[in-house]
Amino acid sequence: MSHAEVTLIPLTEDDREDFIRDNQWAFKHGALIEFGERDDNLNDEGEIISRSTIEGCIDSPKSEAYRITMDGKRVGGIVVTIDPDSGHNVLDLLFVKPEEHGKGIGYDAWMAMEALHPETRTWETCTPYFDKRNIHFYLNKCKFEIVEFWNSKNPDPHSADEDGEGPDEMFRFIKRMV
Repeated sequence: MSHAEVTLIPLTEDDREDFIRDNQWAFKHGALIEFGERDDNLNDEGEIISRSTIEGCIDSPKSEAYRITMDGKRVGGIVVTIDPDSGHNVLDLLFVKPEEHGKGIGYDAWMAMEALHPETRTWETCTPYFDKRNIHFYLNKCKFEIVEFWNSKNPDPHSADEDGEGPDEMFRFIKRMV
């Protein structure tokens, strides 16, 4: 199946606010589809992912943030943390605007990211337990493996969400490249 041209463009400061809003809407859209308006996973601002979480990912010292474009139109975004010493890299955020779902954009963007970092030994990411669309994407399309299920009996040891933001049940994925 042939797709329109999907490219990764480094995030610019003048696009930062739109990037954050688009990211929040994409994450919230998935939760609202699954749970409706009464979603216990939404924070006090009504978001599934806070501005501070997104900004923390973008501003992290080893992070790279990109706008996903399709034929020049901004359709999503991706933030990764790159550790050149260990080769263990992390996919922090990947989103496609909901109105663009089903066009292969996420997959094409992920393939472009893998091509940008051929030195990667492993990729790691996580997604909420309820997001079947993301679980399918990482597991079946991108060939990650589920390696852990974080929950009340097995909490994420690296969680920065002391404020209780977001879902407390997440799947952790790894993709071994070598």
